[in-house]
Amino acid sequence: MTPFKIKVPQSDLEDLRARLHHTRWPDEAAGEGWSMGADLDYMRELIDYWRTQYDWRIHEARLNALPQYKTAIEGTTLHFVHVKSENPNAVPLLLVHGWPDCFYRFHKMIPLLSDSFDLVIPSIPGFGFSDRRTKTPKQVAHLFAKLMTETLGYEGFTACGGDIGTGIVTMLSTHHSDVVKAILLTDAGYPTGREDTTEMSSADRQFMLDTQAWIQSEGAYLKLQATKPQTLAYSLNDSPVGLASWIVSMIRSGAGDETVDDAFGGRDELLTNIMIYWLTETAGSAARMYRLIVMANQADEDREPTIAATRKVPASIALFPYEIQFPASWAERSVHVRSYNKMPRGGHFAALEEPELLANELIRFIPNWWNHK
Repeated sequence: MTPFKIKVPQSDLEDLRARLHHTRWPDEAAGEGWSMGADLDYMRELIDYWRTQYDWRIHEARLNALPQYKTAIEGTTLHFVHVKSENPNAVPLLLVHGWPDCFYRFHKMIPLLSDSFDLVIPSIPGFGFSDRRTKTPKQVAHLFAKLMTETLGYEGFTACGGDIGTGIVTMLSTHHSDVVKAILLTDAGYPTGREDTTEMSSADRQFMLDTQAWIQSEGAYLKLQATKPQTLAYSLNDSPVGLASWIVSMIRSGAGDETVDDAFGGRDELLTNIMIYWLTETAGSAARMYRLIVMANQADEDREPTIAATRKVPASIALFPYEIQFPASWAERSVHVRSYNKMPRGGHFAALEEPELLANELIRFIPNWWNHK
């Protein structure tokens, strides 16, 4: 383990400002708003704020106030935050982000959880300050298990994830049930087209239909990142406005009645997240993970586990209303559900948008099963 601080060269910030200043804006079909993707009026306002008001150095200093480290595991360098609680009975808790967010997803939850948990918040390989070595969820789970047990010395730990983090945490509960004691998920994965529907409940089938409808209307990012991520990488790595519009469009698709800023916890939070992708040049490698997930599914490497494989690891589901709604029976296809709660508000980025709600669920569920005999 080596202590790590973020130190962005001033020349990188000046280059970014120049690119923002020289943006070549597209036109927009009249009256379409968000229906064709990132809204032009919103993007102009966001980029103007980014260029003239947002201050990276403020947020860099806040990030550097967190205890960050790097370590190499099986040839892959992992970046992670490790916040040790002053509580001698604190439970080790691994928090796993998804896309298009990063380890920054959990920064609001740290003060809410640090009395009850030792917190470990890694950057998935290919994201942020970890190596740009994209891996499948199963491979990442293996690295994270070694991080928790061999690098940090925990005999056992718990985990929480959403989005891509759901797949990683599910793989931890399946393949590392000897050390993973309880998990919490904010979604339960999505149909792959390989499911056996013959004995599926009507609620499960409805969830599959709802997911298919969502992919048809909002899933352009999924299709492109799963098939031609390299084509996309040139634009995301070269244009900060292109990167921002790609991320903003995805966030807006799950925002419900909220604004993009609110759905991601605030405008500065949104831009800090985008900055981490921009400054580390990991937009392309992060997109490639979708390609690897599809290839792994086709090869049955990460095929959904059975309940028999996960029976030892109790799972809690915290389902927020702006997610695609699924029944407990869908989650039970891959994890051992012991708690299923529909939350009163919030969406896909609940850790940023509704940190208190998610933190309370973790505090309610995880310690009970950690101490369960």
